Amino acid sequence: MSDWRTIVVGVDGSAGSRRALAWAAAEAAHHGTDLVVVNVWEHTLLPPAGSVSVSERFVPDPSQRTADDLLQVIKEELGDQPPVLVQPVVKQGRPAKVLIEESQGADLLVVGQRGHGGFAGLVLGSVSQHVAAYAKCSVTVVR
Repeated sequence: MSDWRTIVVGVDGSAGSRRALAWAAAEAAHHGTDLVVVNVWEHTLLPPAGSVSVSERFVPDPSQRTADDLLQVIKEELGDQPPVLVQPVVKQGRPAKVLIEESQGADLLVVGQRGHGGFAGLVLGSVSQHVAAYAKCSVTVVR
């Protein structure tokens, strides 16, 4: 563990992901590693009224707003002077798939127990389950 260079944490703004961010930052400070904070957004394509097909040109690209929101979450959870180098990353895609891809270059992937989606009664969310099963590095699921 002394050779760790990068910890990746998935953050969707939920309370669970905020706890995961705080835990990952403390772990990164302990190991002297960089912290990559990843937020993934998906297109939710709704057809225009009266249309049966959808074009992505009708859907605004939320990446800048998402990036701003991610920076705000990082600031709220870690303060203005985080204890480690923080690299915010915003990507489009399916959250589990993107986080698994990001795990290839990481020493540890951290996610919250549950995010915004899914059913409240589940112990683990679907993203947590997928990354725990398929990540290319060690995974910590923060309760």
